[in-house]
Amino acid sequence: MTPAQHARRPHHWRRDLIELAALFTAVAVADAIANLIGHQPDGPYLLIASAVALTATAAFHTWWARRHSHAPPPDTGDAAGRSTPPGAVATGAVHGQGVSGTAEDTDREPGGTVLWRMRTTVRDAPGSLAALCMELARHHVDILTLQTHPLAEGTVDEFLLRAPVALPAARLTRAVSEAGGSSTWIERADAHDLVDAPTRVLGLATRTALDAAELPLALRQLLGRCTIHSLPAVTIGGRATGATAPVEGVLEETVMRLRDPSGGVITVERPYLPFTPTEFARARALVELDARLGPRVPRGKHVLTLPEGNAITVRRADRSDLEAARAMHDRCSEQTLRLRYHGPVGDADRYLDHLLSPRFGRTLAAQTASGRTVALGHLLWDGDETEVALLVEDDWQRRGIGSELLARLVALAAEAGCESVYAVTQASNTGMVAAMRALSLPLDYQIEEGTLVITARLGATPAHTLTPYEQAER
Repeated sequence: MTPAQHARRPHHWRRDLIELAALFTAVAVADAIANLIGHQPDGPYLLIASAVALTATAAFHTWWARRHSHAPPPDTGDAAGRSTPPGAVATGAVHGQGVSGTAEDTDREPGGTVLWRMRTTVRDAPGSLAALCMELARHHVDILTLQTHPLAEGTVDEFLLRAPVALPAARLTRAVSEAGGSSTWIERADAHDLVDAPTRVLGLATRTALDAAELPLALRQLLGRCTIHSLPAVTIGGRATGATAPVEGVLEETVMRLRDPSGGVITVERPYLPFTPTEFARARALVELDARLGPRVPRGKHVLTLPEGNAITVRRADRSDLEAARAMHDRCSEQTLRLRYHGPVGDADRYLDHLLSPRFGRTLAAQTASGRTVALGHLLWDGDETEVALLVEDDWQRRGIGSELLARLVALAAEAGCESVYAVTQASNTGMVAAMRALSLPLDYQIEEGTLVITARLGATPAHTLTPYEQAER
């Protein structure tokens, strides 16, 4: 369980209070009966006979419940042993006393069901998977998908489970451990996890092929909850970072390092769960695809008409727009550049090559009818967080261009699955503050050493809503 999930787990204090009251009541009743019978001539014998009768009744009830409760599932398919080939995906369900995948079986569970993603390590021996499936069936847990990751010692089985709401994660993990599973990891899943692995990988490969900026996002969706860092080979100041990795990459338990086709290293970290060789091979295949296709950016355009009638074209930008971006810098005032870069104005041009790289995020450019760039909007991947930044040329400010770019960047972030975006600015930058407020999203404000950080939470934004700009691209 993740710390956030543990914190959200409800505490059943009402049930604890009722059980405590029942315990005190039982003690009081037992004490009254003992005092009443103990003073009789045959009192001690009656108490002993009552204890023996209660013990016999409890033993008979336990024997009866075990004999007439859940029978083992029939000897079919994968429940008979480890018959699924390594790396394959098995679909179906182990439910109750048999194999079922129908909606009727799901509806029989009182209180509804929840989806779990679970990974556990079992012995690579016949019957080991069968024992695990039988234990899950005994708790009315459906197995929706199954992937196997063979290792040198044992096999990692990854499940997508549908379990009763009344079955807590701790009890499910304990049941898996009793069936022979070890190093078990579990977290809540949603309907998007129902897509089988080959289909998901092909979809991510397609997205990567269309847009170089998709590689970090594709890796994150492929590997689950992880942190991805792109370390360039050269710093903004022109010094070599020494960041390098062999062509075949490096896998070290919870860290994998892959050679970035654009130079440097892509580091993927997942502290809570070691990567398997299968996951490493998939990630390496995506990076190799990106390297073979070379630089690429979707060239779709969207024409925006400003209130005064001027037509502005919004499109994706990359390093090929470096000269146009530098020319826009030359036309901007020192105050505008200072508000944007929070540092010496002379260093502004040094950031452009980094900002325009698709590896570190996405950039939108606003151009006039003559082709002159008058505004840039950046969506930057910052580990688990996402930053938005705007720069609008002085003569084109207060015309709605910044708000338009920001809205499109937020839509791109929501489509990429980002939970929030943040902007770093000065309190005196009223244009950026107004643009963030115009998003109509929940905002958090934080002042750090005179710098204002505004965070917009994207929970209210549909994750897959396409803007007209994106529809034109596709």
